[in-house]
Amino acid sequence: SKDLKGAMETLIEQKRKQLSTVEKLDEHMDFASQLIFAQNRGDLTAENVNQCVLEMMIAAPDTLSVTLFFMLMLIAEHPTVEEEMMREIEAVVGKQELQS
Repeated sequence: SKDLKGAMETLIEQKRKQLSTVEKLDEHMDFASQLIFAQNRGDLTAENVNQCVLEMMIAAPDTLSVTLFFMLMLIAEHPTVEEEMMREIEAVVGKQELQS
């Protein structure tokens, strides 16, 4: 747990440095950036930011699998949406074989 916490702190510090050197900030605004700026404003502590990022990293596989399940269920229930998605994939990918 200590190693994971240290790794998160390192990643957040790297992100903080990246944000301080970018020319166009809006191209780099993501959830981690928002957390860092909230800390800079005094709305969050460094521990709050670290904990949020850690929870995003740990929770992602579980929440992703649930989200994908419901997305696939909704697609299956709406065949016209599925057809539109397939047309868009074919337009972008063409005849290439799909890859992960």
